Amino acid sequence: MSIDFQSLKVSGIKINYYFICKRKLWLFSKGITMENGNDRVLEGSVVHEESYRRENTKELLIDNLIRVDIINKDFVKEVKISSKMKEADKMQLLYYLYYLKQLGIDREGTINYVKEKKIENISLTHDSELLIEDTLKNIKKLLEEKYPPKVEKFPYCKKCSYFEYCYIREE
Repeated sequence: MSIDFQSLKVSGIKINYYFICKRKLWLFSKGITMENGNDRVLEGSVVHEESYRRENTKELLIDNLIRVDIINKDFVKEVKISSKMKEADKMQLLYYLYYLKQLGIDREGTINYVKEKKIENISLTHDSELLIEDTLKNIKKLLEEKYPPKVEKFPYCKKCSYFEYCYIREE
């Protein structure tokens, strides 16, 4: 390992947000949370509760930091509503696989897209480990910034729980 993982580790949602919107990550990390009451977030919570009820190890909290949706002897499974944020979903799961590897636990991964009834298999490779390490360094640097990144307009901004925060205009 080429980094000091202990000083760089973050929650999985921060990895996810890094690949969705760096401004959202910065705001969330500073305690500015807008998820409460957001329809999309509520829908995700229901999907998590209702899906894979027979799994024994659901919502496993590790080190009081990462929350793995499902883990068994072979796989770490991340449950998502849809594949619209595929890259962010993949990076979050790769981070979980990386994190567990640091603890001596080797697993393969799957992202289970519930609405689409699709499963994507994910494996941690040497290249993806390097990408995770770079991401952790970049997140640390971003979160040390005094001000949030400037607003970037993405196609999904209007559905984001931070939309009004980012696009409000003071007169």
